Amino acid sequence: MAARGKKLINDPNDVVTQFIEGLAETYPGLQYLDGFPEIKVVLRSDVAVGTYDKVAVICGGGSGHEPAHGGFVGQGMLTAAVSGDVFTSPPVNSILAAIRAVTGPKGCLLVVTNYTGDRLNFGLAAEEAKSEGYKVEMVIVGDDCALPPTRGIAGRRGLAGTILVNKVAGAAADAGLPLEEVAEQARHASKFVGTVGVALSVCTLPGQETSDRLGLEQIELGLGIHGEPGAAVTELQPVDVVVSRVLKQILSSETRYVPITSGDRVILLTNGLGATPTMELMIATRKAVRELQLEYGIATDRVYTGSFMTSLDMQGDRQKPAKISVPAPPSCAMKSDKMLQQSRELTKEGCILEACIEAGAKEIIRIKDSLNEWDSKVGDGDCGTTMYRGAIAILDDMKKCYPMNDAAETVNEIGATVRRVMGGTTGILYDILCKAAYASLKGIKTVEAKHWANALQASIVAISKYGGAREGYRTMLDALIPASEILRERLEAGDDPLDAFIVSSEAAMTGAESTRHMQAQAGRSSYIAADKLASAPDPGAMAVAAWYRAVALSLKSMSCHSKS
Repeated sequence: MAARGKKLINDPNDVVTQFIEGLAETYPGLQYLDGFPEIKVVLRSDVAVGTYDKVAVICGGGSGHEPAHGGFVGQGMLTAAVSGDVFTSPPVNSILAAIRAVTGPKGCLLVVTNYTGDRLNFGLAAEEAKSEGYKVEMVIVGDDCALPPTRGIAGRRGLAGTILVNKVAGAAADAGLPLEEVAEQARHASKFVGTVGVALSVCTLPGQETSDRLGLEQIELGLGIHGEPGAAVTELQPVDVVVSRVLKQILSSETRYVPITSGDRVILLTNGLGATPTMELMIATRKAVRELQLEYGIATDRVYTGSFMTSLDMQGDRQKPAKISVPAPPSCAMKSDKMLQQSRELTKEGCILEACIEAGAKEIIRIKDSLNEWDSKVGDGDCGTTMYRGAIAILDDMKKCYPMNDAAETVNEIGATVRRVMGGTTGILYDILCKAAYASLKGIKTVEAKHWANALQASIVAISKYGGAREGYRTMLDALIPASEILRERLEAGDDPLDAFIVSSEAAMTGAESTRHMQAQAGRSSYIAADKLASAPDPGAMAVAAWYRAVALSLKSMSCHSKS
């Protein structure tokens, strides 16, 4: 029977907040936001809200990898770090709080490890921050070289190489470079970073039992930083043999993950996963430096050896800590009673927008069972129920708090509604869609068809950027992209906007139906055989096609009534 792991902790639920408090006690240059337990953000104590005159660099993720990321907050590196619970992505509100706390006029860069939860939560926070007027760029780091190239959007996991990308970004920001150049340097660095993990034991989460997955004479190669299984389990071997195998994998000419060849000069980072003695790390470094030079013709300019990004206990002048208030959202997001009263006195455009939203929501309610039936064949069977919750909430909220006379703000409020009630990946993606559309529409007094087309295109770009999917991946984009392309094409050709919307809605439905013949490359459907997928279209794409078609028909119907 597995034994409960020994930990020098108090309550397992308090380990992250108490770590942050101890970190701030230890380092006078750090402070943290007074938002425990929901908001766990470490930031530089010399950065005041809204006044920082350089690009802010923010990184974060689940806790359990200390000293990453809070331990790397300081001049020339991170401006702030956002922590989630152990091995859990930080929530959107925490990331937003960090952005608001340290971002000045030059903007901020989010450095994100390549895990679905991190990509989506940081991506949604980025879109929300942009809608509030902040300049935000995001770089995703995937440096794992252990597994063969994957099909679809999963990609390479973010591992210890993220620390080096943070350093490059932090140095560029500290040099005063603009946001675009800081982001470009970080992206460039991420392309040249490769990592393979090795474990002699499995990590133990606070309050949980120790895993017996690895035998006494076994090691695991290619594991992640959350205790997930690696690419291979092998017998314990001398460290020189293990290092040779790791370097061969990273520099493989078959996968070509890292474009480093003979004659290049590199930085070597030997990272401990939490329980590997410094002596053993140094022995590994000794072999790696010599092997790189003698076998690959690669010189090491710098060597870093230590525990930089860990996996809990996996064997691989002092001042009082500052605690500052969590920055509040911009006041424009807090609508006054007067504004809501004005929004109820609808203009013609407000009435049209209200009718369109109502039509789209009611159509989702109507096809709830169909969506669930399709999803039961290709997913987990709850797509209709999830979308239904969102549609019901939208119909409820639109009568109470949607400022229909302001199209941009209404779209923004729809995003807030679905984020509150839908949850999961679907809720996040729809919120990203709304935030991107809001940013595109914001400031436009009279929203015309071309503006809606631009907003739709901006939403597609954001969903693809943060979710990772593209056309043909069997997702909601397979309905949105054809609709967007046809809409823009028809409008540019001078067609009547109402006709353009109708034709584009037909393209959305055709695109959604075509997903029957696609091999899924995202979500739970990616684990299902192709013959099973052919039995149903992608329910997410069908939902998009349904509400988009209902909106287009509503517009056409109102036009016909007004003419008669």
